[in-house]
Amino acid sequence: MKKGFRVAFIILMLVILYLPILILAVYSFTDSANIGTIHGFSVQNYITLFTKPELADMIWGTVLLAVGSALIATLLGTLGAVGAFYSKKLASGIVSAMNQVPVVNADVVTGFSICILLIVVFGVSKESYVPLVVGHVVLSAPFVYLSVVPKLKQMDGSLYEAAMDLGASPFTALVKVVLPQILPGVISGFALAITLSLDDYFIASYTKPATFDTISTYVVNATKGSQTEIKTALWALSTVIFVIVILIVVGMNMTSKAKARVGKAGGRYE
Repeated sequence: MKKGFRVAFIILMLVILYLPILILAVYSFTDSANIGTIHGFSVQNYITLFTKPELADMIWGTVLLAVGSALIATLLGTLGAVGAFYSKKLASGIVSAMNQVPVVNADVVTGFSICILLIVVFGVSKESYVPLVVGHVVLSAPFVYLSVVPKLKQMDGSLYEAAMDLGASPFTALVKVVLPQILPGVISGFALAITLSLDDYFIASYTKPATFDTISTYVVNATKGSQTEIKTALWALSTVIFVIVILIVVGMNMTSKAKARVGKAGGRYE
């Protein structure tokens, strides 16, 4: 009975999580204007998604923002994690504690604070992309830090000093010794930073220029309007994003399993 209950609970959770997405995917292939009644099969929503200029500009702008801010956040988060790891206990503790603040802080507070600091205090133009990029970096960098720190703790802390004792410069030791050891954490942090940027609404809504929209801000504005063609095209966009995420997760799992098999084979060979 316990096993049956566990299986039923897992199935229930999967249904709650994925059924709404699957329903949205089904309706994206129909010509229905509202969810509730299914009419004929159609791919018009996908045609609109990939041919309407404003949708294409919004998607590419969001992707560029996510990748660009994720690169900066990954660099800062990784350097912060390495610096804290090799610092004294007090300094490391202070950095770790300060890193927790943006993680637990509400996004709306972060976005409003950055808006006041950069636009009001420092006079940065509201039409500039600087506040938006800074906001997404502030949002993502702490999570990169949290992704890299466990890899640093798993690594032999004496490798860096050993490389320097053998004649390597600090930068060479960092790049050739430390970075390869923590690379999985860096990649995970980069992927998480992209996800956070794509998903953000509150920071973007406070800091973005008036003429620019991310996927999240565009979707919110579109649902308030009366353009049925745009609303239904967003069903297709949601489906495309879901499929891409599934493919990435499956690909990462298959790569990890392949590396594990190679490692085991190498161990047996040795």
